[in-house]
Amino acid sequence: MDLVFRPGRYPYLTQDLPGVGGMIRLLPQDFQVEEVPAYLPSGEGEHLYFLLEKEGLTTRQVVEFLRDEVGVPEKEIGVAGLKDKRAQTRQWFSIPRKHEDALCLLENLKGTRLLEANLHTNKLRTGHLKGNHFRILIRGAHGVEQARAILKTLEAKGIPNYYGPQRFGLEGQNPVKGYELVKKGKGRGNPWLKRFLIGSLQSLLFNDWVALRMERGLYDRVIPGDWAKKHATGGEFLVEREEEVERSLRLEISATGPLFGKKYPEARGEARALEDEILARYDLKREEFRARRGARRPIRIPLTEWTLEETPEGLWLTFFLPKGSYATSLLREVMKVEVDAPEEEEALGRAKPSPSPG
Repeated sequence: MDLVFRPGRYPYLTQDLPGVGGMIRLLPQDFQVEEVPAYLPSGEGEHLYFLLEKEGLTTRQVVEFLRDEVGVPEKEIGVAGLKDKRAQTRQWFSIPRKHEDALCLLENLKGTRLLEANLHTNKLRTGHLKGNHFRILIRGAHGVEQARAILKTLEAKGIPNYYGPQRFGLEGQNPVKGYELVKKGKGRGNPWLKRFLIGSLQSLLFNDWVALRMERGLYDRVIPGDWAKKHATGGEFLVEREEEVERSLRLEISATGPLFGKKYPEARGEARALEDEILARYDLKREEFRARRGARRPIRIPLTEWTLEETPEGLWLTFFLPKGSYATSLLREVMKVEVDAPEEEEALGRAKPSPSPG
């Protein structure tokens, strides 16, 4: 029973197309991320939203600075999601308006630049974003036409929505610890850490489900009993007609996989049998995840707004991804190299992670 996360255990969608190799994150500016908010501040209210550019800092380090140096209680600090440390990132934070005058102290936080600020009526909360724009340099990559062929395939069929290495902790061991919690019960210890570890196991099972569907030729199509997601609206529905296959082949809808829990839409028939196969692989049962809420996650995500530029340093790749997805899932397809160790921010025991939907 192998519960250790290793990216190499998962198949590529574009395995018949050679990758371009190379490396990422040699310098922070090689990996640029800009958050796309779900809404912009309205200009009035009791919460101050500010857009911060940072380099070489985790989101957690900014939160701790706001808490310790600006004097904002941690529970009153809002963020929509976590951003990488080894990157140049732009993301929104919120604090109560009463701390507005102390915001100038951010000048003392090395590696940050305040871009804009405005008022809004509510605190910024986890998930309050549409997604992220990425601009990434793959240094030393060769073969711009190879990369273009891969990207066109992903544009047509979608990017496999694997959870990335950041989800699984140092050396990919978090699912092992999550498995012990599921099998032995809650026990004592930090509640959020236990949720995170069980969430890591949920994520491993989901990745295995994606791989199984790919192996069975069911990646880009739905079958009766699937819960499908409409990419245009985000709505989910139970697939009951064979005719829905045509919509899935056009990337209008996609099958969704389980993040097992006590309250989520359960698949039926052949689709459910595939989920059962993954559970049986690890001697697990659905009811053992009753401590989690549960959710469904699409097997793939559309690739949009992508561009490709060849430079002497390598290939610059830009693209947009919706929230909850990982740039590593795209980069591994293009490079055919497993990319990224877990970020410090999401490694086990370092900092409180962003909650998963499950």
